Formats: sequence, structure tokens, C-alpha cells
Amino acid sequence: MADMGSFGGMDEESAEIKRLDAEVEADTDNFENWEKLVRACEALEGGLNRNSSPHALATLRDAYDRFLFKFPLLFGYWKKYADLEFNISGPESAEIVYERGCASITNSVDLWTDYCSFKMETTHTPHLVRELFDRGAECVGLDFLSHPFWDKYIEYEERQDSLDRVFAILLRVIHIPMHQYARYFERFRTMCHTRPLTEVVAPDVLSRFRAEVEAETAPYGIQRTELEVERDIRAKVDAFYYEVFTRTQTETTKRWTYEAEIKRPYFHVTELENHQLVNWRKYLDFEESEGDYARIVALYERCLVTCAFYEEFWFRYARWMSAQPGKSEEVRNIYLRATTLFVPVSRPGIRLQFAYFEEMSGRVDVAQDLHAAILMKLPDCVEAIISWANLQRRQRGLDAAIEVYKAQIDSPQVDIFIKAALVTDWAYLLWKVKGSVDEARTVFLKNVQWYADSRTFWQKWLDFELEQPTSAETEAQHGERIKRVFEDLRTKSRLSAAVKKELCEVYMTYLQQRGGKDAMKEFLKVDQEMFGPQSVSVLSQAGKENGAGLGELDEASRLKAESRFFSYYQLQRDPDPDAQGPVPFN
Repeated sequence: MADMGSFGGMDEESAEIKRLDAEVEADTDNFENWEKLVRACEALEGGLNRNSSPHALATLRDAYDRFLFKFPLLFGYWKKYADLEFNISGPESAEIVYERGCASITNSVDLWTDYCSFKMETTHTPHLVRELFDRGAECVGLDFLSHPFWDKYIEYEERQDSLDRVFAILLRVIHIPMHQYARYFERFRTMCHTRPLTEVVAPDVLSRFRAEVEAETAPYGIQRTELEVERDIRAKVDAFYYEVFTRTQTETTKRWTYEAEIKRPYFHVTELENHQLVNWRKYLDFEESEGDYARIVALYERCLVTCAFYEEFWFRYARWMSAQPGKSEEVRNIYLRATTLFVPVSRPGIRLQFAYFEEMSGRVDVAQDLHAAILMKLPDCVEAIISWANLQRRQRGLDAAIEVYKAQIDSPQVDIFIKAALVTDWAYLLWKVKGSVDEARTVFLKNVQWYADSRTFWQKWLDFELEQPTSAETEAQHGERIKRVFEDLRTKSRLSAAVKKELCEVYMTYLQQRGGKDAMKEFLKVDQEMFGPQSVSVLSQAGKENGAGLGELDEASRLKAESRFFSYYQLQRDPDPDAQGPVPFN
């Protein structure tokens, strides 16, 4: 923030700006706080102008710069900022703001139109104005609602009395499906009658039309004047362009249904209604089926203004672009925009996908940095930790992956129930990758004392034992191991009754399907103790000993944990205020 010590002695204004700035810093995602700050800065010293104090001007610029860095898609505020700079410092400063704005939201028809209008009024060098219009046309010319931009471009060329350029613009526009396509075609058709034939159609087309006209009269030996030949050629030109109009009309009609459903074509921080998201998905499906690369990109860019905070569209755009040959840099740019500007780190999926892309591209160090960046903000993000461990495993081997797990499990910043999930993944690496069942089992056995209250830990351990291959000779020993896991689960854990019953059913299914001659004795004993009435239920007795409400607390905590982690694991939590932190790696 700029130095706000004094605004010409206006201590009250200074205090108010400091208060608003503190509110912004406390919650940078709060759009209303930003608006209040910007409005207050604009009103300093009774309204800022070129004679305002340096402190006030610096404060205004700082507020706008930070605001538009946070919300770069707000085209209206870029326009306001440019107007303020024009009034304060003149056209060069305003032009810098316009350039920044158009770089931030390249496909804003309104901003490009405003910028070009500004350039028309402040620059008297035609080629500079035309260069700007040409840049704008590349960025927004295909937009369905781009008619204000094209109108402004035509207006400028009319001011220059460059009817040839006006005609060239119209010739370009009549091929674009857009809201007011018919109006442009009517004007183009009128101009066609007054422009030289060499300007109306390409030389090869003109030669073809002339040959056709001459061929039509040659059998009859009729000598025709050049004026008559030109009249017939113009009739063919008119028919030729009417076919263009028909195609444009057809393409416009195809898109009209989707365009009519877009109720908010601009960016805002408020959520979109579900039917709006559905319409964008259908519109993208349609445009992709049409197969025109430029139009597909233009529609994605429009979509990602309105839907900038919806990571599904960034995923979709990156996946579509990656399917196009030779577009690696474009894919990287999509990920960069998503991760640095729009999708919050609290939803790390797009960042992990970016890391996979960089790993695929041979930039393993960048992939590692992306994982590290996520964990700086979300130190107990289980998905990022496991992804990082697997990145290390792929690139540096199993020991490197285990080192990641050890470091995270030893970290005081990582929640104990996340550590439980990491321990199970470590065990599974030893089992699935190294092929060492004994080492994996040792990990479970050594850590049960620390993670006995984690559903993930018990479920993974039970699954691990159930999946071990057996034979007739080893099934009894195998069954004893599973029974011991279940007994420890039942007696040592503080899982809720509902979770214990759910895991118990897994054990009972094992007894039914793979148990020996005496399996039903164990089956009915477990059934009685776990599902019987309170008078015989082990769970009821345990509930009385542990105190009422334990199961409810556990379930509520588990649901809270699940909301944080993409459902990568279903975490069962039951915090024990008396528990000591584990130190499992000595």
C-alpha cells in the first residue's frame, strides 16, 4: 500500500483509507471491500485530478493496481482507471492502462472498443490507429456480440474517407456469424454495386466469372459491350455473395439458441446459475463438433471470462488444447492462467494436473515446485502429498517416495488423520511397488498405536490382509491375521459404532466366503456382539464406558475432514485431547 501518512492534512480521509485497506487485506476475496476502497481513493481531496497531492495519486494507483491484479477480468474498471489516468497524467498514461487491461482480458469487446475510441480521439496518425483496430479484430472479431467493435472500426475509416477500407472491413465481417450479420451484409451488397470489380472479388474469381459470361453468349455469336459483360458479371458476384450470406445466416442460427441462454456474458464474483453452466457445456460441445479451431478457441476464451472461477472449464480447455497437434505452449499458458489468477489453491486439482503436464514435458523441477507451492498453502493436503510422493517414486525411485512420506508424517503442520492416510499409502508402496508384504505389514503394526482412531488406517489394513494370496495350506494362518486385525479394530479403536459395524460386515463376508468349518461359530459370535441388542452388544458396553456422544462426535469430525480433501480418502476422525503426538520414525 502506498504511504498514506497524509493527504494534504486530511487525517480523517487517511484513517478511512487505512481502515478500508485493512478490511481488504483481512479478506482479499471480498469484492465489496475492494469496491469501497477504490471508491474512497477516487474521492480523496474532493475528487482527484492532475493538481491532487502525490500521496493521494499514489494511493489511488496502488488501490487500482492491486484491485485489478486480483480481478483482472473487470473490463469496466480498466476503463475507469484509464479515464482517471487521462485526466491526471494525459493520454500516454491512459494508453498504458488500456494496454494492461487488454492484455488481462484479451477478448473483451467493450474494452477493445473503448480503447480504439480513445485512440481515434487522441492519435492523428492513421496507421497507428489501424494497427490497434487490427489487433482488436484478432482478439474479439469472432465474438457473437462484436458489432460495437466493427461499427467503431467502420466509423473510423469513414472519417478518413477510406471507402475501400470500409468495403474491406465489410467483406471480412459478412463471413462471421454474429448478432447483427444481416445489417452488415445489406451495406456490403449496396457498396458492391459501386466498387470496381477488381476490388469486389479476388482476381481468380473475377476471371472465372468473366469466362462464364463469355461462354454463355459465344454459341450465339453475339457481340456484347463491356458494360453488358460487367452487368452480367456483377449479377454473378451478387449471387456469389448471397451464398456467403446464406452460409453466415445458417451458422448464426445454429449459435443463436446458445447465445440466447447466456444471461451474464461478463465476469463477476457471484456464482452462476446451474443452467448457465449447462448451456456453456452444450455450446462448447457444439463448437467443438463444428471443428473450426479459431472459433473454438474464441468460445473457450469467452467462456473463461464468465466462468473463470469454475475449474472444470479450465480442465476442459487444457484437455481440448492438448489434443491439438503442436500446442504445448498454449496448454501451458492455460494452466498458468488458471493457477496464478483464477482457481484458488484450496482446490489443488488443476495445479496437480499442471504438474503432471510439466512432468510429461520433461520439466520435473517445475512439477516438484508446483507440489511444494500447494503444500506451502495447504500443508496437510493429502492429495498433494501423495501425488508428490508418487512423482518422486517415478523419477527417483521408491526410497525417495518414502522420504516424502516420512517428512510429512513427522511434520507438526500435518493433521494426525492425514498422517494415518499417508502411513497406509507408505505401506501400500512397499507392498505393491517393492513387493514386500512383510515390510508393509510391519508399517501397519508399528503405527497402530498412533492411528487407531482413523477409519482410513483400519480399512486399508483390513483390505491389505484380505488381498493377500492364500492356498489351502496357508488359509488358516491368513484367517488368523485378519481376525487379529478385526479384534484390534473392535477393542483398540474409538471409531463410531456405525463405522465399526460397516467394517465388521467386511470381516463377516470374509468368514462366509473363505472361512473354514468353524467359521460360522465366529460369524455368529461377531454378529451377536456387533449387531445384537444393548444387553449383549459389545458396542453398547463400550459406548457406556467411553461416554455418550462419542460416535456422533466422530462422525461430525469425519465429515469435516472429508470436505477438505476431494474425497481422495474417506477419513474417520475422533480427536482425543489427551493424546500425545506420534513420533513413529526414529
